[in-house]
Amino acid sequence: MAESFDVSMDLMEGFQFRVDLGVEGGDPIVMDEPPPLGGGGGPNAARLLAAAVGNCLSSSALFCMRKARVEVIGMRTEVQARTSRTDTGRIRIHRIEVSLHPEVSEADRDRINRCLDLFEDFCMVTESVRAGVEVVVDVEPVVAADALASS
Repeated sequence: MAESFDVSMDLMEGFQFRVDLGVEGGDPIVMDEPPPLGGGGGPNAARLLAAAVGNCLSSSALFCMRKARVEVIGMRTEVQARTSRTDTGRIRIHRIEVSLHPEVSEADRDRINRCLDLFEDFCMVTESVRAGVEVVVDVEPVVAADALASS
């Protein structure tokens, strides 16, 4: 059962993009690069990748615990993305550390162990990142309408 989804983005100014995540009824978000490149008017792609990994793991763990009838009172997830430079000097995310802190009753504390053995495997984003997602890039320049009018 292969599925797909679409995300689109439009340049606003500088390095700011309005991003439509394709969620019906959902508001677009603004992404921006931090200074000095951009103005820091929103998260950049690296932060959203870290958030996506953390959110996917959180949701997967929560689903498993609820299915095991563990009452999850609350949950805090902390994600730390670590960057370094490659041999050619390019900055890359080389490690993402995720800490999940589900709040459960003392009686449920031991019942989550099976979930702890399973939940990571069901996280689509984390396992895709770990495996190295194939990325295909196509660039198709579009001639601006103003450039046509002035010719």
